[in-house]
Parts: sequence; C-alpha cells; structure tokens
Amino acid sequence: MKSPAHRTRDIERQAGYLKPEHCAPPPPRTSSDTMWFIRDGCGIVCGVITWLLVFYAEFVVVFVMLLPAKNVAYSLFNGVLFNGLAFLALASHARAMCTDPGAVPKGNATKEFIESLQLKPGQVVYKCPKCCSIKPDRAHHCSVCKRCIKKMDHHCPWVNNCVGENNQKYFVLFTMYIALISFHALILVAFHFVLCFEEDWTKCSNFSPPATVILLILLCFEGLLFLIFTAVMFGTQVHSICTDETGIEQLKKEERRWAKKSKWMNMKVVFGHPFSISWLSPFATPDHGKADVYQYIV
Repeated sequence: MKSPAHRTRDIERQAGYLKPEHCAPPPPRTSSDTMWFIRDGCGIVCGVITWLLVFYAEFVVVFVMLLPAKNVAYSLFNGVLFNGLAFLALASHARAMCTDPGAVPKGNATKEFIESLQLKPGQVVYKCPKCCSIKPDRAHHCSVCKRCIKKMDHHCPWVNNCVGENNQKYFVLFTMYIALISFHALILVAFHFVLCFEEDWTKCSNFSPPATVILLILLCFEGLLFLIFTAVMFGTQVHSICTDETGIEQLKKEERRWAKKSKWMNMKVVFGHPFSISWLSPFATPDHGKADVYQYIV
C-alpha cells in the first residue's frame, strides 16, 4: 500500500493537475520586497520576547554582578565576553529573521514557465496548489510564510521565519551563541552567590539583598531553560546538516533522491566555501560553492 505522500505525488504527476491557466504571473518585485519579513503576530511577539530576555540577562550580568565587583579585570573580561556573545546572538537572530530562507517564486506555475522547461515525454514537475508554484526538489510549503521553501527544515516562531537553505547558518549561530551566553550567565550567577555568601550582601550588589536574590534566581532559571533548549536545537541542526536531511524530510521519512556527500562537504554547503573564521560570523553571507542545483524536472 502506498503512503499518503506517494499518493499525493501520483496526483501531481497527472498533467491536468498543474492547471497553469489558473495561475496568474508572479507580481513584479518592488523596493518593499528587498527585505524579507514575515508578518505573523505570534512570530513577531516571540521575536520581541527573545530580544527582551537577552536584554534582561545583559542588565543583571552588567549592573547586578559585574559593576559592583571589586576586581576590575574580572568585570572587564566577563563584561566584554558576555556582551560580545550577546551581540553576536542578536545579530544572528536578526539575520535569521530577515533573510529569505529560499522561497520559490510565487505564482510561477504559468503556462509560459512550464513551456520554458521543455518537458520531454515521461518527465513531470510538481506544483504547489497553495502558492501556485512549480516546486523544485526538496521544497516544502510553509503555511505561516505562505510560500514554498527550498530545503525547509521547520518554521521557528522564535525567529519568525522558516529555517531553509539560505538562513540555516544564521539559525545555527543563533542557537550556539544563546547557549554560550546562557552557560556564561549561569557560571557568573554561581560565582556571585558564593561571593555574596562570603561577604555582606549589601556590599556585593547595588540593589537590596531581596531584589538581588530575585534577579539572580530569575536569570538562573532563564539561563538553564534556554541552555537546554538551544543546546538541543543546536545539536539537532548540526546532525541534520551532516546527514543532509532536513527536519521535515526526517519526519516524513521521504525517500532520498539526492546525491550523498561527506559530512564536511555538507557543512561547507551551509556555512560557506572554504572553511574560515567567517563560519562564526552572522555578517558573512556563505558562499555555497558547488551546492546542488535544484531541479524542477524529475
């Protein structure tokens, strides 16, 4: 018995299913289309919450723990390290949110475009009935973005965007830097508690002892929660990249129809060719090198 995915594919192979006459030509791009941004209420709220939580951690680390510290070298080193990692985390978040994840041109399932593919007998193309697009291989439709996304892994409300072939690097960096600042914050909280227990609480913080304890406990809870969440997400993303299989492809157990590459080559496809320090920079757009050319015809 065929799976539902196979039955759907069989329907898409029927010539009448494409119905190009029902698709209007894609609208021309305007200046407002230059920046990618999903207007989803839930995603926007989650994105704002993410930034506010990072700013809260910044406030507690700097004003509650580092500035009152007597050791200037200790405060300076940890302040530069934490703020640097937090800046990279927020920059990665912004790039992941405002980068086109690999959207297929909307409404390209027109008669002219299908004829330009010069289909031969036995060749088929897949059409998405929701966004009226001819789907290249390994593309999936996102109901939130309302577009078909190349190599779509999943839609993440925390970055208010899909994670696809063009922004996966920034999403991985975001999870890595959030995990690092969460771990750093937990270490600083532990040191500060030890310091305050050994000395007078009124001397180890500019805030009252009850306020200091509450602020530190909240930061500890936030750091522990996001350390676990982002570390697990980082691990699953790296595993997905190394195996060259997206989250959706793993979930649907789709048949592998693309060439198998080494794990190192898969990493370079996502982070850029060749290996360099720019892999860790959210400001460097990856050069995908000899990445697979997605085919419309199968």
